[in-house]
Amino acid sequence: MFIEQAYKGNNTWWRVVITAMMTMGIFIVNFIAYFIMTDEQLKDAYALMKDIPNNLSLFINLVPFVFLLGMLFLLVHFLNERSVLTLTTSRKKVDFKRIFFSFALIVFISVAGFAISYQMDSATIIWNFHPTKFFILLVISLLLFPFQIGLEEYLFRGYLMQQIGIVVKNRWFPLLVTSVIFGLFHSANPEVAEMGFGVMVFYIGTGLLLGIMTLMDESLELALGFHLGNNLMAALLLTSDFSALQTDALFRYSGAENTATTLNEMIVSIAITYPIILLILAKKYNWTNWKEKLTGKVSPLQTEEIAINE
Repeated sequence: MFIEQAYKGNNTWWRVVITAMMTMGIFIVNFIAYFIMTDEQLKDAYALMKDIPNNLSLFINLVPFVFLLGMLFLLVHFLNERSVLTLTTSRKKVDFKRIFFSFALIVFISVAGFAISYQMDSATIIWNFHPTKFFILLVISLLLFPFQIGLEEYLFRGYLMQQIGIVVKNRWFPLLVTSVIFGLFHSANPEVAEMGFGVMVFYIGTGLLLGIMTLMDESLELALGFHLGNNLMAALLLTSDFSALQTDALFRYSGAENTATTLNEMIVSIAITYPIILLILAKKYNWTNWKEKLTGKVSPLQTEEIAINE
């Protein structure tokens, strides 16, 4: 069982606190800054970010995740005394086919959704292809996004979900808590300032989707692939002035930002698209016993279970 993998390590409270705080630092700073800065200061900060060339800005924002993910892995290995594999899956080895499938699934859905939107309202979606800028964007995205989504998944759906789970001894609480934290830590994104705090529903809902994938499949692999595909599409396919990612994407949305319409589209994704995604994954990977896996109890691994898994 995935959450129970934490029992294979040293869970002394101060070790857990150090690991969590050192790797959550960038999210905590952004979260605090968002609430202590005035509206004028936030606007100035976002304007300053827009003055930086898109590819350079993306590079600056993603590079810290390389070091943070490395730090998380080192702390888990040396301080918590367990392998990164236990943070990834309850199986004996990582199943890369799962990562590739969920990646392909969200890429297909994103491209199909974009194609439909373009057919319905092509006037506001303009061709934005600049070969040199796009090639640089592609290289940065392929090299650095795996570290960004890796940190978020290994931290929220991996480390925090496991550590909270073995403390409260159930599955539903860490699922909800990590999803809310995941959402709140995106509060400094530009579209939150543009559309209001209601957009948190989308981020928290996405956290729930990724958390359900993780608990039902007893591993991070599907969440890793899905998250990577989602962020790559956000960076490479379509950008806008109020996007979280300002990139030299293939297309740019030139229309005026409509908060109500955007929020409605996000709600549709959560209410319709996300359940369909879960049904596809459930069918492919034969998920059963949903209630137990999502809300059941967490019990310490027996000695023989640890030996078998190792």
